[in-house]
Amino acid sequence: MSLFAIRDYRRLFSAQVIALFGTGLATVALGLLAYELAGPRAGAVLGTALTIKMILYVIVAPIAAAYVDRLPRRLFLVILDVVRGAVVIALPFVTEIWQIYLLIGLLQTASAAFTPTFQAVIPDIVTEEADYTRALSASQLASTMESLLSPVLAALALALISFNWLFVGTAVGFAASAVLVLSTRIPNARPNPHARAFDRVAAGIRRFVATPRLRGVLALNLVVASAGSIVIVNTVNYVRDRLGGGQSEVAWMLAASGAGTLIIALLLPKVLDRIAERPVMITGGFLLVAAVAAAIMIVNYAGGTAAWVATALDWFAIGAGMALVITPTGRVLRRSVPPNGLPEVFAAQFSLSHLAWLVTYPIAGWLALQAGLGTTWIVLGLLAAAGAGTAILVWPRREPAAVGPEPTRTDLSDTEAAECTLVAGQCACVRPV
Repeated sequence: MSLFAIRDYRRLFSAQVIALFGTGLATVALGLLAYELAGPRAGAVLGTALTIKMILYVIVAPIAAAYVDRLPRRLFLVILDVVRGAVVIALPFVTEIWQIYLLIGLLQTASAAFTPTFQAVIPDIVTEEADYTRALSASQLASTMESLLSPVLAALALALISFNWLFVGTAVGFAASAVLVLSTRIPNARPNPHARAFDRVAAGIRRFVATPRLRGVLALNLVVASAGSIVIVNTVNYVRDRLGGGQSEVAWMLAASGAGTLIIALLLPKVLDRIAERPVMITGGFLLVAAVAAAIMIVNYAGGTAAWVATALDWFAIGAGMALVITPTGRVLRRSVPPNGLPEVFAAQFSLSHLAWLVTYPIAGWLALQAGLGTTWIVLGLLAAAGAGTAILVWPRREPAAVGPEPTRTDLSDTEAAECTLVAGQCACVRPV
């Protein structure tokens, strides 16, 4: 059966796509709102708002993943969409910076709970393993498409309307998502094998610590966050204050990065049929390091038309590098754990990747205000280089075999069980390499 022939998955996936595009429009609008309220301090305001987002993602997401099997999931997802829509529709009316922080806190708390709940629903709707794999890939592709098309749609809309109307578009998207979720038949959750809440939260993280290739993914998360923070946090001030552009130019520059992400994401599946994930992701990491180095040169030495062209190309390269790292990540996670460990390890990747952004967002926002873009991008470049170098060291070229079904041994402690994988059909503990 075709994946999209599954009625409930089709509706749930549509809800995800609509909500993603709404969130993308809100991201562009939030940067412009920060600039309207804070001017040159917009980067610091945006950096603080996104830091709040990351704190909540790191804290709320694993807790939601731990308790999601105890909740009426369809109703919970609908409530979260309604909350997000109500918060977003209030953003155009804020007049103080603290109001942005409060509303972003509410919005991101709901978003942090929505993602792991959505991920936990998919395997209960898409029961065939091959279809489930395609569903995970489709979800990743939807996220990468949003990074391209949302800024493009925002740029087109900003030629006709004020950026405040983008928040209205976001609210409509969340409302449509809630309706689609409400029309989906979501079965009751299956009990989680980990009895205690702490065990549920920690299980995925233990797998990351125990598996060399996942430690490599963890290091590359820092590279993506370091380069991505430059685009997400600093583009609005850089384009408005350094390059002299307007609202539409900010959106188009963000779209340049999204274009790099989408093109690579579309080309990668065939490449990954012939080349392993490790060299692809390591290449992406070092492309991001090179792109940050180029950004430092541009901000210090380029001007006029040359600065516009060079920045657009460099932002495209950052988007491409992010896709090289992010797109294969799901494949690495899937072959690193048994099937019933996927929800936990995906939840761990969600939290740990956002932990990296929690480090880089404040640097991009506040250090840029105090020391300037050049110095800030040097610091982020050093972090990116450290992450790329660490990935090479901790992710060995020769890896253990892919994981099969969950091992049946019962004489292992919780920690040992998290480290246990199947190699050549037998349970063997994979120790750090």
